[in-house]
Amino acid sequence: MNHAVPTHDAPGIDDMKSFDHVAKIVASDEDIRRAVDEADMPSLLAALAMLTQDFELIGDDLKPPTPAMTSTISPQGGMGPEALARARELATRKIIEYRDAGSPTPADPSSEVLDRVVRFVIKPDQDSCLPLLRHELNIPHDVGAPGWTLDAVAPGAEFKVAVIGAGVSGLAAAYRLQQAGLDYTVFEKNTEVGGVWWENTYPGCRLDTPNYAYSLSFAQKQDWPQQFSRQPEIQKYLASVSARGQLRPRIRFETEVISMVFDEPSALWVLTVRTAEGRIDVARFNAVITAVGILNRPSIPDFKGLDSFKGQVVHSAAWPKGLDLAGKRVALIGTGASAFQIGPAVVGEVKSLTVFQRNPPWMLPTPNYHDDIKPGMMWLLRHIPYYGRWFRFWQFWVAVEGRLPLVEAEPDWDHPVSVGRANEQLRQECVAALERQFAHRPDLLAKMTPNYPPGGKRMLRDNGVWGAMLQQPHVKLVSDGISHLTADGITSQDGESHPVDVIVCATGFKSSDFLHPIRIVGRAGRDLHAWWQGDCRAYVGITVPGFPNLFMTGGPNTAVVVNGSAIFSSECQVEYSIKAIKYLIDHQLGALDCKLAPFNAYNQYVDEGNLTKAWGVARTSSWYKNAAGRASQTWPFGLLDYWTLTSEVKFDDYEKLPTNRQSSEVRTSCPA
Repeated sequence: MNHAVPTHDAPGIDDMKSFDHVAKIVASDEDIRRAVDEADMPSLLAALAMLTQDFELIGDDLKPPTPAMTSTISPQGGMGPEALARARELATRKIIEYRDAGSPTPADPSSEVLDRVVRFVIKPDQDSCLPLLRHELNIPHDVGAPGWTLDAVAPGAEFKVAVIGAGVSGLAAAYRLQQAGLDYTVFEKNTEVGGVWWENTYPGCRLDTPNYAYSLSFAQKQDWPQQFSRQPEIQKYLASVSARGQLRPRIRFETEVISMVFDEPSALWVLTVRTAEGRIDVARFNAVITAVGILNRPSIPDFKGLDSFKGQVVHSAAWPKGLDLAGKRVALIGTGASAFQIGPAVVGEVKSLTVFQRNPPWMLPTPNYHDDIKPGMMWLLRHIPYYGRWFRFWQFWVAVEGRLPLVEAEPDWDHPVSVGRANEQLRQECVAALERQFAHRPDLLAKMTPNYPPGGKRMLRDNGVWGAMLQQPHVKLVSDGISHLTADGITSQDGESHPVDVIVCATGFKSSDFLHPIRIVGRAGRDLHAWWQGDCRAYVGITVPGFPNLFMTGGPNTAVVVNGSAIFSSECQVEYSIKAIKYLIDHQLGALDCKLAPFNAYNQYVDEGNLTKAWGVARTSSWYKNAAGRASQTWPFGLLDYWTLTSEVKFDDYEKLPTNRQSSEVRTSCPA
């Protein structure tokens, strides 16, 4: 069943540029001046330089120094007061001139102009980054498009692709496949697009990655209301992407893929899917792109006595609609990202809140975490062409390296907690922030100070609301661990009983079980999950030997945790897959199967890299690691490294399988 979304804000054509729509300027000089005072200046200078081609705006005296990240990020790229004052005066004058000229729609700049402006933002001697940065800036429009269509390269040929999941990565895959004119079907188990942003509706749910950077390069939204937007805003954006790109007719909602078997004679994947009505369908495809995510299968610990508890147990990712916590005694199990959002959001309505903590998180001071974009900044985003793109670009650029140097493990560093000198600096800054928050509660300070290195687990955004919550009189922090559940509460390992009515499990996901629970059988009857044996690996995070034409997004070792967002890596994976598909079509091949030698070499490279980072060497549990203790989630290098690896497909690393058939899709149905 295809569920329509309102189309009043969607043009009904494949036009992602409509996200860039800006209004004509009618403001007064003083209104413009006030708006500029609230602007992010490095990105505004770049946008205006491109708009006006007045390069005084990007002179060396105004170039942001972009100091390295510590626990915080220097505002305005580290620009000093004199440079800021001059930048604001120049920007105000140029916006007034643009208004007086009638706010004309700009033409795309020449490549020389574009690169000159890009170089203003980035550090010197970084020209090797230019292809990546043009892609992320997406000027001219849709730099990452395939640049070919099936009809143009192979008239009359058929090539069918299955996409599993309609979250962020699935929509990216669908959009690129549609641009290439390929026949594709998206299978989505939910009733709507969005993936985790459709499923997670718990109180306080929001991003902890800057929102402009957390958006698709080909669908850049100018006017996000907050730096870290809330769940409804993100899901609305993704629904709009699906409508503007005309992707929805290709999505089979409420349809779950239960098995995939590679048929060697035909070189086709045979997918078995189950509909909401229980009907079983079978379909054949030339290739499969998985976009199922890693944070979508809730994990609830098997607590002793769980069945005896008479109250309500909920997981953060399956929040019951209409759940009323008013006046209830609530237990919040976990202190990860979801708990950090749920606790402060419900603390004002509950009778009591007992927080069960296994390991305290490291918290990054982020004073603006819940703030709206300032009115002046929002006005500029809505009136200056491409300002939103440059602001997104600026956020992306500062995250290219991000905090990677701060989590580097140094062999000669000897410390009981930190793993290197920069890591110790980060630890001390974070501890100082904790000491300020808990100055009058030494008992909480002791419980809230981690004994593992910063970066060993996911670091959380801190604007003070978590610390304030813990210090409320009806809130209790328990760090002794859970012994068992009783009919009316939880007993901690110290023997104390904690009466509760509702247990909220913010206990994470089965993140190491990639592609679970789909049964996947490749060449020679190889079962993927049996072959992985719980230690999931892939070549460039995308392909696996023995499973031809199976391309993953969000695969093993592709998560970026201190630099960038998951959207960046998923777009890299989608575009890599499209290049591989074109090769198959150009060479009239049946399939590409990753060879074992490059697969092993790549995974050795990634494993060695992870052992140079805090999360690889820390002796603490986290969703970054699988049951064997290996960091199976994380990408240990920079964004440019992953871009370079995936920007071209090394076809010598693949076995080429012939085909002796014309592809055709076959459907059968039978009762569940």
